[in-house]
Amino acid sequence: MSFFSKLVRHKSIEQLQAEVGTRSDFRRVLGLWQLTAIGIGGIIGVGIFVLAGQQAATNAGPAVALSFIIAGLGSACAALCYAEFAGLIPVTGSAYTYGYAVLGEFVAWIIGWDLLLEYALVVAVVAIGWSGYVQVLLNSAGVHLPEWAQQSMSAQTMQYYLQQVFGMHGATVIAEPSDGHRFNVIAAGVSVAVAVLLTVRTEWGARFNTAVVTIKVIGVLLVVLVGVFYINTANWHPFIPARIVDATTGIGHFGWQGVLTGASVVFFAVFGYDTLTTAAEESKHPQRDLPRAVLLSLAIAMVLYIAVSLVLTGIVPYSTLSGEASVSDAFESIGLHWLSIIIAIAAVIGVTSVLFAFMLGAARIWFALARDGLLPGWFAKVSPRFGTPARPTIILGLFTALIAGLLPIGEVAELVNIGTLSAFIIICGSIMLLRVRRPDLQRNFRTPAVWFTAPLGILFSAVLIYGLPWITYERFVIWMALGCVIYFGYGIRHSKLAQAGG
Repeated sequence: MSFFSKLVRHKSIEQLQAEVGTRSDFRRVLGLWQLTAIGIGGIIGVGIFVLAGQQAATNAGPAVALSFIIAGLGSACAALCYAEFAGLIPVTGSAYTYGYAVLGEFVAWIIGWDLLLEYALVVAVVAIGWSGYVQVLLNSAGVHLPEWAQQSMSAQTMQYYLQQVFGMHGATVIAEPSDGHRFNVIAAGVSVAVAVLLTVRTEWGARFNTAVVTIKVIGVLLVVLVGVFYINTANWHPFIPARIVDATTGIGHFGWQGVLTGASVVFFAVFGYDTLTTAAEESKHPQRDLPRAVLLSLAIAMVLYIAVSLVLTGIVPYSTLSGEASVSDAFESIGLHWLSIIIAIAAVIGVTSVLFAFMLGAARIWFALARDGLLPGWFAKVSPRFGTPARPTIILGLFTALIAGLLPIGEVAELVNIGTLSAFIIICGSIMLLRVRRPDLQRNFRTPAVWFTAPLGILFSAVLIYGLPWITYERFVIWMALGCVIYFGYGIRHSKLAQAGG
């Protein structure tokens, strides 16, 4: 077999479909609403509790609702493609498995390796943000953590210690840190706790996640149902504020450009449904329920996002919504202290579902890579007691705990987005390619207007990748280079398809 043939070898759709009924690695315990809850849990988080208000204040004004609609349309294009694939290939691994079936082994490895990092970093970022909410509630109750345990080290503090360990090497001397922050204990603790929950039993974790998502949705509905009585329609005028440009920085705000800028930011609050497709082999009726769950979770989340955006900008002037707890702050400002506290509690409880969804997704992708031979098979051993991929889950829990505990949120967040957008491009492109190659396949769900929907999804994702900061590309290239070393040093020879002579 030529070198190029090895890179593009793939499993047939029929082979993957045949394996669905014979695989017994996981227990099939997840129904439609549990899968939908995983999707909603992955989508609704800081977007609804933070980004809606912040983008109204800085970029879109009351038209932040339009920003969510635009972002939702772009995300929906990818969601429709995911739904078609989920019905065709209900196998653990999500975009990695879909890429393996259509584009071949090397592209599949790249996207799997990519998503493994992205999902893990989402867990770390959300854990850091969750820690901040928890500490606000603890402080209001008179409970204060020691200074060293409150936050991770700042970038300067970390540089100081690295300099102490590795020497000067001609660098400028970095002053000894003045603050006492060293390790974010709460962020690290919740990362490990979620990993343990996912290790014990998937259905226990799914039930917990469904309960958490229910609480979160109730909190959001309370915001809408109470807030609607306090709306002052004067706050919606002008709905799209006039464009202004900061004379000092040259940065523009508001106008239609501001609405589009807001859309590019909140786009990252309207994906997460892809995590539920990684649990395909734990679904009771995957070919029927996965496409439904993908579309249901995005539809429910979008309705809630738009409703909250309109209520927030209706009850207070949009310029006052720039805080990190903008929803709570808005209700506090109109005298509803009791609701402000309930919202903060709902945010603390609700954001744990994001941790659950992305930790589950990362562990299943790692498991799928190992089961296919691209990583050592030791990682593909299912716990005989719990029926879960315990080894990758616990390792991910410890890894994300260290990242969340040690690194500032900005350092972690920069890498989160590029991987998911890359996966969207591959999924949309693969659906079109598969329609040409295999029009004969029986599809339980067909992406509507695929030759319009899929290219639009690619365009949205490419534009957003183009707008990411340069440092993101540098770190992404380093991670991809490491992935290539592992693939060409191990995976290409140990792949199950290589052993089978495929």
